[in-house]
Amino acid sequence: MVALAATLATTTAEAQTLTFGNNATVTSLDPHFYTATPNVEVTRQIFDGLTTLRADGSIGPGLATSWRSVGPEVWEFHLRPEARFHDGTPFTAEDVAFTIDRVPNVPNSPGSFVIFTSSIARVEVVDPHTVRLHTKGPDPLVPANLSWVGMLSRSIHGNATTQGFNDGTLAIGTGAYRYVSYAPGERVELARNDTWWGPRPHYERAVNRTIRNAGARSAALLSGDVDVINGVPTADLARLRADPRITVAETVGLRIVYLGLDTLRDETPFITGPDGEKPATSPLRDARVRRALSLAIDRAALAERVMEGSAVPSAQVVREGLSGHVPGLVPVHDPNAARRLLAEAGYPQGFRITLHGPNDRYPNDARVLQAIGQMWQRVGVQTTVEALPWASYSGRQGRREFSAYLLGGTAATSEASYPLRSILNLRDAARTNRRYANPEFEAVLDEAGRTADPAAREPLLQRAVRMAMEDVAIAPLYIQKAIFAARRGLQFEPRVDEVLDVAAVRPAP
Repeated sequence: MVALAATLATTTAEAQTLTFGNNATVTSLDPHFYTATPNVEVTRQIFDGLTTLRADGSIGPGLATSWRSVGPEVWEFHLRPEARFHDGTPFTAEDVAFTIDRVPNVPNSPGSFVIFTSSIARVEVVDPHTVRLHTKGPDPLVPANLSWVGMLSRSIHGNATTQGFNDGTLAIGTGAYRYVSYAPGERVELARNDTWWGPRPHYERAVNRTIRNAGARSAALLSGDVDVINGVPTADLARLRADPRITVAETVGLRIVYLGLDTLRDETPFITGPDGEKPATSPLRDARVRRALSLAIDRAALAERVMEGSAVPSAQVVREGLSGHVPGLVPVHDPNAARRLLAEAGYPQGFRITLHGPNDRYPNDARVLQAIGQMWQRVGVQTTVEALPWASYSGRQGRREFSAYLLGGTAATSEASYPLRSILNLRDAARTNRRYANPEFEAVLDEAGRTADPAAREPLLQRAVRMAMEDVAIAPLYIQKAIFAARRGLQFEPRVDEVLDVAAVRPAP
């Protein structure tokens, strides 16, 4: 661990630049390219959604001032007439139609935003500031979903490419900040948009610096090189909390950290028999093997020891209090049962597997991987752990190169349907590139998506969660806490989506 700096450079709350030490790499400025939090963290400053996800996960107005359901399959949005793109182009209903049409057509997207728009069948432009979204069936989540979709301009972005956003020529939104520069893997610089429709941000400029090394982030904060950091190293939490120059802000977030398993392919690239022989079919095709791998994991130990209290153990995709959470579905650690299941499935001597994951994306991710590898070894599964930099890992994971892998996903709409669809790649009716196949489960999830009545929707969501978890479609590990540390004198609310909203950071009164 990098030693913490002994001094904190003197800065004032009136400084005109806010510098954020980010624990992950921003891979694109295209607001529809990748649903990864680091990308959203920046693009949301540049591009507004029709609605806004508040810090507590509730939904508020954005480019739409109001919305209502005008029929079982129709949502009507009234747009903000004063909204302008950074170049002065007015924002209109035509831009909403263009944006929703573009979302599913972004080439090479490793995490498509189509999950937020797939229920929309067509867009009706009523007038320049009124739009009606006609859905394929009842969808109560349309307003929440659209908080994640940055709005573009038909005239500016008509032939937009992801490269055009990354080089800045098309990074023109309606948001609180404007594009200044982007050095991939290093930093993004933004300037305040003084014509923004929302409350005027305090800081004239904002810098998002990639600092993947955990100790280096703490050192950068204590030396005054940055003003706020995320992914606070768990080993540094006690010291930072005790430091009078630092404020630590945290909340239980929406992110579930989980193990993905290659459940669909008969031949998977990183599994062999106990002596290195090629198996007739992948062990992961057998639910008993998947359950064994899950039962071998001590989630309480991961949360308490490896994560040092900065996570909450979980056996399902959403935390308590969110829609779809199943009471009584709790983590179970039973190595003996794991060994019995492996033997029943025909693997009394286990097998060999490589567990992949990032080493610079989530707090303690490499340590979590090593701990799980040891737990699997104890039940007879010979495990090799390969931890990779996020910049290379994310692309390979998106191409389905791994047999077992660690990843994180969020309940973006504060209910279970989003992480289920997103994590399992159930993005549309065609189930393009899906990670799990269970027609009965998918039918229940689809029925929940068509059910507008919350009282009727809840048991359907709970049933879908229970079905996927019992079949070990994925192996949830823990709910990550969103923890930020900042120089004292800054005021902001930690967000459940783990995003730092630069426009909401202000000097403390």
